[in-house]
Amino acid sequence: MKFIEKKECVVVMNIALWTTQIVLALLFFMTGLQKVNPSKKEVEQTENGSESRLFMFIGIVEILGAIGLIFPWLLNIMPILTPLAAIGFSIIMILAAIYHMKRKEYKSIAFNTILFALALFIAIGRIL
Repeated sequence: MKFIEKKECVVVMNIALWTTQIVLALLFFMTGLQKVNPSKKEVEQTENGSESRLFMFIGIVEILGAIGLIFPWLLNIMPILTPLAAIGFSIIMILAAIYHMKRKEYKSIAFNTILFALALFIAIGRIL
């Protein structure tokens, strides 16, 4: 009986991890695309060229990380890349929270904290 319960827990955890991975991958892929290809309004709002290049870099990293959240684990090709991508997103969310804190954008910090927790859940769940 305990074997069945343990197996069911593994299945439920795997479903939770895959759901979280897909949601985060879609979210980061879309925001990455927005940063790589900003609208004219967003370009005008950037303070200087270096900030624009930073957002472009972050966008590329987010797109690659989104791919890393799904495909290595799905295809079983270097699956360690999936928790590493999740750790990378955790670090990005810490840095994003610091950035938003300096700009007093407190609603963004709450969102960054949620994304940090979800990314950490993936990292820990896939490493264990």
